[in-house]
Amino acid sequence: MARTAVVTGASSGIGAATVRRLRAEGFDVIAGARRRERLDALAEETGGRAVTLDVTDDASVAALAQVVGDSLSVLVNNAGGAFGAEPVSAASVADWDAMFAVNVLGALRVTQALLPALVAGRGHVVLMGSTAGRVVYEGGGGYAAAKHAVAAMAGTLRLELSGQPVRVTEIAPGMVRTDEFAMVRFRGDADAAAKVYEGVAEPLTADDIADCVAWCVTRPPHVDVDLLVVRPLAQAAQHKVHRVLPE
Repeated sequence: MARTAVVTGASSGIGAATVRRLRAEGFDVIAGARRRERLDALAEETGGRAVTLDVTDDASVAALAQVVGDSLSVLVNNAGGAFGAEPVSAASVADWDAMFAVNVLGALRVTQALLPALVAGRGHVVLMGSTAGRVVYEGGGGYAAAKHAVAAMAGTLRLELSGQPVRVTEIAPGMVRTDEFAMVRFRGDADAAAKVYEGVAEPLTADDIADCVAWCVTRPPHVDVDLLVVRPLAQAAQHKVHRVLPE
């Protein structure tokens, strides 16, 4: 019987790469996101299943739970994002609200809805964190606060599930270059988005993080990778990035 995995935020970037990788690993993958046309194309490409999903909406998450049914092997809480890069003194409350709604409360909502199925399936919860959930930096207050909350959720959930057959993993990527993350953060400013990666020969890719997800969820059932922090070689720390810039 095929193992079933749910991936949220699956229409692009890390989410789409994770769907592809878990399908290659033999999982029956349910790909959830708001952009149905992208999900349909991904489902056709991979043989996965597409479910329209808004993690900020109770009814949408309840509908996902109905599709999942009584048993689930893996939940990858990937839906998230960063909005804005202003300092705390000038940050938009609406941006912070949106970041918490998707990154934190969205993951909470989906986890709560699917936890009975995960217990029944001796499953694995993966929360997509960030190095921003470990170290703060200027201009990243809202995103760092949200990802710190994700880290707290992962640790608390692991404690509360002690004795239950459910593993909990937080994956915390550093600099990952995808088509949309920085563009969304800088509200479509392509120059500002490109500057994030300027001079960095090889930032991480979505496939690199999908590889991390696949490795964690395919360990033996008694092995729980609590936290996996992954950065490109060029990023020694949040504030220390090797860049080769033209003279």
